[in-house]
Amino acid sequence: MKLLFLGDLVGRTGRMAVIDQLPGIIADNDLDFVVVNGENAASGFGITEQILQDVLDAGADVVTLGNHSWDQRDTLVYIERQDRLLRPVNYPKGTPGRGSHLFTARNGAQVMVANVMGRVYMDAMDDPFATIERVVDDCPLGQVADAIIIDMHAEATSEKQAMGHFLDGRVSLVVGTHTHVPTADHQILTGGTAYMSDAGMCGDYDSVLGMEKEEPVNRFLRKIPGARYAPAKGESTISGVAIETDDRTGLALRVAPVRIGGKLDPILPPFWG
Repeated sequence: MKLLFLGDLVGRTGRMAVIDQLPGIIADNDLDFVVVNGENAASGFGITEQILQDVLDAGADVVTLGNHSWDQRDTLVYIERQDRLLRPVNYPKGTPGRGSHLFTARNGAQVMVANVMGRVYMDAMDDPFATIERVVDDCPLGQVADAIIIDMHAEATSEKQAMGHFLDGRVSLVVGTHTHVPTADHQILTGGTAYMSDAGMCGDYDSVLGMEKEEPVNRFLRKIPGARYAPAKGESTISGVAIETDDRTGLALRVAPVRIGGKLDPILPPFWG
């Protein structure tokens, strides 16, 4: 099965690149399932229901969130009726929405997706390791799920790597989001789980993490805020990671980064096409 995960959509330039190009990417490469992190899609802060629907209509099967889940206050309401929008599973009990779910891929396979948020340099969430272990135990790979994708939304690379090794052999993919910079450590771990510390962002890389450069630079220089952060508006790079799984075990056979357009050197998985 061919799976694609795209990193954080940042602002209009990021989301429009994905909305415009994702249908062709899916068709040209016969992709079975696509996950997109959308927590920065609405002017860099959260996601509106209309943007969510536009991304789903473009071919995303699931949209995940992170620490900006509730920046658009309406999300607290509409997330209850949007089954394909996931917020971090380790929010406290009673938080609206869901953090994991079993979805049907284009080829009829069952794909479980979970969104979990780290705690190092982040909000004081419930334990991500204990929480995700319960989720995976309730939906075991190769028995209930044909593939399992974990979006580890975290600041610290060490915490992301620890999660990858913690789940190795039990899920198809552990991929990091949040830091907006694609890493070069894509690999298949010893137990057969594909891993990448950060998928990067879908946005303008002539920026500071997708934001117009002037204000972030000003804050580093002067240590005081000036204007509000605003997403950069240049050409977007679509950035993420692709894997191919074993239909028998659900573990990864191949993994490769994806970069399309914009300033970064382009790269497509050799097992596409």
